[in-house]
Amino acid sequence: METKWLEDFISLAETHSFSRSAELRHVTQPAFSRRIQSLEAWLGADLIDRTSYPTRLTPSGEVFYEQALDMLAQINNVRALLRGKRPTAQTTVDFAVPHNLSLTYMPKWMTRLETAFGPINTRLMALNVHDAVMTIVEGGCDLLLCYHHPRQPVQLDASRYEMIVLGSEALRAYAQCDKSGAPLLRLPGSAEQPLPFLSYTGNAYLGRMVELILADSKKPLFLEKRYETDMAEGLKMMALEGHGIVFLPESAVTREVKLKQLARADGGQPEWEVNLEIRLYRERPSATRPGKPVVGRLWDYLVGQFAAKPSASARRRKTEIKPLK
Repeated sequence: METKWLEDFISLAETHSFSRSAELRHVTQPAFSRRIQSLEAWLGADLIDRTSYPTRLTPSGEVFYEQALDMLAQINNVRALLRGKRPTAQTTVDFAVPHNLSLTYMPKWMTRLETAFGPINTRLMALNVHDAVMTIVEGGCDLLLCYHHPRQPVQLDASRYEMIVLGSEALRAYAQCDKSGAPLLRLPGSAEQPLPFLSYTGNAYLGRMVELILADSKKPLFLEKRYETDMAEGLKMMALEGHGIVFLPESAVTREVKLKQLARADGGQPEWEVNLEIRLYRERPSATRPGKPVVGRLWDYLVGQFAAKPSASARRRKTEIKPLK
């Protein structure tokens, strides 16, 4: 049995909806249903009454719900206890960060931050978006750094979590360059000669952003999928070898564009890009969960930076800060 099965079941018991719970758990509904079925198979009992609507628990499910809450609480308590015994636990800031941001945005942001704020002991957990979000929900990290788009939002309760917008970047199409620095492939392609397409897997956050671009495009894009992975860095390496066109965040290709190894393949068309916010989240401190002092100082500093240098967008959104210079 996996811990995430317990979390899935508890969510379903509380929402009474497979679709809503799948959305909250950041998985597709078929994948969520399979995980519930895996839990039932492991237990050897039906937990969900599938003959009724809205979804409700069977008598066995009602019994297991209380046990699942206890088991998950015990697991989280043990983890918190052991993590608290790390020699540097209270002086280290634990980050949960999606893989792409951990490789591209995070290192440069930390350099700017330490120059202005001072040295910070950090521990980085590089995960997919779903697991990064679940890490902060389960108390496994101090701060969550992630992308956000209003049509693919991070589902975190604003009454429980605080948020700062650190900046934004565009997700655009890129391709290998010729000797003059021009892209060898250009959107939109044609029906006769579709462009070789390097694609994210369906469960990847950036993949869902690419789907928005394709769906919103006023002109049809002719793409033929040649390669698929959930790692942006893997797609970039394939593009560098000339295997096709790829959609990547700006921070992932800064060096390659400067060296004229990759170039924009969208002709500067704004309809073929999407803008992503880069957000930082933390759990709101409370009397029972005050958080680490170092995290509090860092958060106050970041909020202070915003207050000191308000921008037009900051005036519209009080939690936004400008990127550190």
